[in-house]
Amino acid sequence: MGEQYTVEQVAEHNNAESLWIIIDGNVYDLTEFQKIHPGGKKILNRMAGKDASKQFHKYHDVERVMQKHGINYRIGQVAGGSVKPSKTAGSTGSTIQKPFGELIPYGDPSWYQGHHTPYYNATHAALRKEVRTWVDKNVTPHVNDWDEAGEVDPALYKKFADQGYLGAVIGLKKYPADYTDKRVKSVPVEKLDAFHELIITDELCRAGAGAVVWNLIGGFSIGIPPVFKFGQEALKKRIIPGILSGDKRICLCITEPDAGSDVANLTTTAEKTADGKHYVVNGIKKWITNGIFADYFTVAVRTGGKGMGGISMLLIEKTFPGVEVRKIETQGMRGSGTTLVTFDDVKVPVENLLGQENQGFKVIMTNFNHERLGVIIQAVRFARVSTEAAMKHAHQRETFGVKLIEHGVIRNKLGQMTSRIEAAQAWLDSLIYQYQMHDEQTAMLLLGGPIAGCKAFATQTLEFCASEAIQIFGGLGYTRGGKGGACERIFRECKAYSIPGGSLEIMLDLAIRQQIRVHKGLGAKL
Repeated sequence: MGEQYTVEQVAEHNNAESLWIIIDGNVYDLTEFQKIHPGGKKILNRMAGKDASKQFHKYHDVERVMQKHGINYRIGQVAGGSVKPSKTAGSTGSTIQKPFGELIPYGDPSWYQGHHTPYYNATHAALRKEVRTWVDKNVTPHVNDWDEAGEVDPALYKKFADQGYLGAVIGLKKYPADYTDKRVKSVPVEKLDAFHELIITDELCRAGAGAVVWNLIGGFSIGIPPVFKFGQEALKKRIIPGILSGDKRICLCITEPDAGSDVANLTTTAEKTADGKHYVVNGIKKWITNGIFADYFTVAVRTGGKGMGGISMLLIEKTFPGVEVRKIETQGMRGSGTTLVTFDDVKVPVENLLGQENQGFKVIMTNFNHERLGVIIQAVRFARVSTEAAMKHAHQRETFGVKLIEHGVIRNKLGQMTSRIEAAQAWLDSLIYQYQMHDEQTAMLLLGGPIAGCKAFATQTLEFCASEAIQIFGGLGYTRGGKGGACERIFRECKAYSIPGGSLEIMLDLAIRQQIRVHKGLGAKL
């Protein structure tokens, strides 16, 4: 236990000649340590005689520093037990997590770097560490080889499933524990929320390879929610456990050669047989992520007349005769399994209908917010990856006798990049919070426009940062692999974010058009 000191006694030792401080209820005499403090004497002098817990946690790896220095300078405890760092005015509900990562300026979201946050707590920090460790071991060392091969190691998907991550990235309010025995190791299932899903996706993106992200969760995270929400229970019990275990795969099939953002005009047909027991499906779906790997296809089909009122959703299985898949080669996202899917007189049991016949557009709409939030998460992190790489390079590369970072034009580029990233991150965090707090119907009404607008802004930010990062790298940024390889790869993948899930132009229009309609309904005086 050691000696007991009152707060008033500690406060008497408030100068360089006798410098005591409190950290987490323990009292330390740093009179001699101030002479060797890496941050200099002034910082310690400002905290002399005070509780420095908040400042200490903000700037230090607590466990490492205490193991190295704490035991040598601890002289006792505050009488009456532990003293917690006081909260500043207006900070109710906020937390500070200890700094994490390399602390490159703007290289991570601000809560990684010791800032207050109303959104993230200790469970999020625990998951962040878990996922980063997993990615650093299983993903990052291999991304260059996978990109050149155009194929991600198939075993990675099963490893990802074994971590319990699949069940945590599908936008459900509750982890699907009834359908899988897989569990996230660092967070109890009852505590998982939308910000945990963000962290899994975000940390996965740090490897700098969109194809890997899409290989693992691209088709899955948008293909399986309609099954959960609209599938019959017998269907869900039959197929979902195998998907969440990583033994089976699923994807979403909406886009057609002549119907992308214009979903209401899709032409793949599904006609009922005379006995009413099957639908016969004919048509083509194009640019389908994960289609080449998929065992199940969540498919938008036309069962009725023209427009959105004639659309239904079916779960089609690869084993059904008449299903064919062919890989499509694309500019980026090599290894994500972009596919042309053909349905030729495919007989689908009516039990595989998701939701009601001719009400499939509702199923599609409930999927959009979650899909677009996933795109935003990825776009913002890939913008960070590009900017972080450029920041590091600017501190290493010399031109005209000085480091690149010493040139004002380079700092201007980095300033333009980081300001856009931080704005996108703030908007994203706010939207995730709203998405988590609202029920699904309210979220569809209130958040569809803002999420569309944020998707447009985030993907523009990604394209800007990827391009500027390559400018900073110069020839190294134009070369596959090597120091600028991640930036080159991300630049090739940019358009995969501004086109799918609603193109940039459609998103900007929707951001205004939908909000005008919603707010007129709420009483806006326009």
